[in-house]
Amino acid sequence: MYDRILIATDGSELAGKGLRHGLALAAALRVPVVFLTVTEPWMPAFDDALALSADPALQQEYREGCALSAQRILEDAIAQASTAGVACETVHVPDGFPSEAIVQAVVEHGAGLVVMASHGRRGLGRVLLGSQTQAVLAKSTVPVLVVR
Repeated sequence: MYDRILIATDGSELAGKGLRHGLALAAALRVPVVFLTVTEPWMPAFDDALALSADPALQQEYREGCALSAQRILEDAIAQASTAGVACETVHVPDGFPSEAIVQAVVEHGAGLVVMASHGRRGLGRVLLGSQTQAVLAKSTVPVLVVR
């Protein structure tokens, strides 16, 4: 059915539910997974002079913090995959936008299914922040399993 499952995670509690569900499915199907985590660019909401003039040391500190966070998230995913007996690879996309990175990783890694959590924002929060899950659903060329 699926040769490889891409599991997107940001390390949150809800993403953890998606990760566990994706691993259970992968174990049942006996297929490998690709864990993907994305860290967003420095000050993505500011495209003005303030962002351009920000202290480079702060930008570097932000990127290093993102790399450490991604490493922690992916190490936890690897440990869970090992426990479940599922082969895995990991991908960290720095300075990316989650929905775009997920859709691109599907192609690059030959995934036949995406498993991800929905953060369930509603109302104004959804309008202001958008929905990464909705964007993946709209752009993905493969099925997307959304865990709530």
